[in-house]
Amino acid sequence: MRGHITSYDSTTHTGVIKGEDGAAYIFARHDIQTGAEIVEGHSVEFVPNGSTATNIIILAGTFEDQPRAEPAAAFAAAANSAFTATPPSQAYDFKSALLSFQGRLRRQHFWISFLILLGANVVVGWIPFIGWLISLALIWPNLAITVKRLHDMGKSGWYAAVPYVGGLVALLVAMIGGGGAFIMAAASGDEAATTAAALSGMGAIALASLIWLVTSLGFLLWVGLVDSQPGDNQYGPNPKTL
Repeated sequence: MRGHITSYDSTTHTGVIKGEDGAAYIFARHDIQTGAEIVEGHSVEFVPNGSTATNIIILAGTFEDQPRAEPAAAFAAAANSAFTATPPSQAYDFKSALLSFQGRLRRQHFWISFLILLGANVVVGWIPFIGWLISLALIWPNLAITVKRLHDMGKSGWYAAVPYVGGLVALLVAMIGGGGAFIMAAASGDEAATTAAALSGMGAIALASLIWLVTSLGFLLWVGLVDSQPGDNQYGPNPKTL
């Protein structure tokens, strides 16, 4: 599709393209395939993806200066843009994402890695004993993608300990609240006390489950949804603008 740049912010490296269909499309600097200069009013060709413009080619001149392409030529240009190879710096690097703790990891690549590891955990969960050992080994890549995502947000990698601390607190609540009540009831030998201990234990387990769920899910959403810190930071360059 053809359109023209209506605005561009050099700080966030994002802008807006108005397409020939009248709709506005958001774009980022790394989505531009050819043409280095970004000037408001310049005509572009791009591939729309929802409300986002991808595979952008900046054309010479302003929107008014550009002759309208014939339908066949426009289709060919769009198809060529759609199949343009992703620049190596923007491609998903499996080895770096899952094994290294160095650098930064953008949101898109974090979710790709997360889904890969989630699928692997589900599969190995069906394998007796060896699957348990593999699950332990998968802690490393889980920590790697989390630490690099935190780096991309400008945060310390030590924040990756939050869900583990939440799990430990949940375990202590279940053990002390539930197990402690049962032990006291058993020592007393009172049937009513045993019933009360059972209810107390169920409440402690429910509370522990809630603590674990809120801590783990909240942390995952925070890490997975917060955008990259603009520009370079102490952990490396912004992966979106490489």
